[in-house]
Amino acid sequence: MAVENVSVVFKLYCLTVMTLVAATYTVSLRYTRTISTDLYFSTTAVCIAEVVKLILSLGMLSKETGSPTRLKNALVEHIFCSPKELLKLSVPSVVYAIQNNMAFVALSNLDAAVYQVTYQLKIPCTALCTVFMLNRSLGRMQWFSVFMLCAGVTLVQWKPGESTKVQVEQNPLFGFIAIAIAVLCSGFAGVYFEKVLKSSDTSLWVRNIQMYLSGIVVTLFGVYINDGEKILEKGFFFGYTPLVCFVVFLASVGGLYTSVVVKYTDNIMKGFSAAAAIVLSTVASVVMFGLKITIPFASGALLVCVSIYLYGIPKQETLKLSSKDKDEESKQRLITV
Repeated sequence: MAVENVSVVFKLYCLTVMTLVAATYTVSLRYTRTISTDLYFSTTAVCIAEVVKLILSLGMLSKETGSPTRLKNALVEHIFCSPKELLKLSVPSVVYAIQNNMAFVALSNLDAAVYQVTYQLKIPCTALCTVFMLNRSLGRMQWFSVFMLCAGVTLVQWKPGESTKVQVEQNPLFGFIAIAIAVLCSGFAGVYFEKVLKSSDTSLWVRNIQMYLSGIVVTLFGVYINDGEKILEKGFFFGYTPLVCFVVFLASVGGLYTSVVVKYTDNIMKGFSAAAAIVLSTVASVVMFGLKITIPFASGALLVCVSIYLYGIPKQETLKLSSKDKDEESKQRLITV
């Protein structure tokens, strides 16, 4: 895959930040859902994250257009005069809203390390959606790594470690169902969004704004349906602490930053990042939540880390892309998250 010609130091910086963001988000979210006394409403956190993403995307579009006039014209053309496009982007908005809410449910019932490993099932899910929705093919090594990853997750879920410092009642089966739904949503929404982006030359940030506008509406509806009465009684920001705000911030910048990082790195480095995030989450879970690591968990986590690396190795034939294919490949790098 063609990547931007940047220094090794910058690539390592990107890798480090992406790893820290993924691990810190998972562990911090887990902490706020299991240690805090006044539990905040997860639906409001998801909604606020969408608002922050919209603001950040507006800032990036403003930088891309270069002037207030061009920014205004872009918004008028693609937002106010394009209701069909907004409707089209409402599909991933709904799916992503479900995914984000399921992440809160999963981390309320599963340890951060178990969640981090199991969530890697998004790789085979995205691969299958890519095959069926974008008519792409996977190499033998990629299919092998997919099956290896599934085997690793099976081992992790077979006998996951127990956390001894968690103060709330947990339901591991309910947590696994939640993360399974999140994985399915992640695979479908990611590929759907890629397909929409490839269908036109519209800016990535314009598409993000269209999606986040729909996302705010969808998540506000979710807030009203799930926690409307409780919020009227306790307030929209009930239970919010600086750490909760930090979690919302990480949820907002994580996806946007990853899409930019992928432009300057490659799938192998992204795989190393995912594996490193698993290791960091495991260490943090042992220290913060008293996680007791079992042999099946350790074996499964190792299989998952190896499979992520193998999946990132490009197929041999992709090394001989034509110049046109390389341009298209370079464009797609900003799409894949």
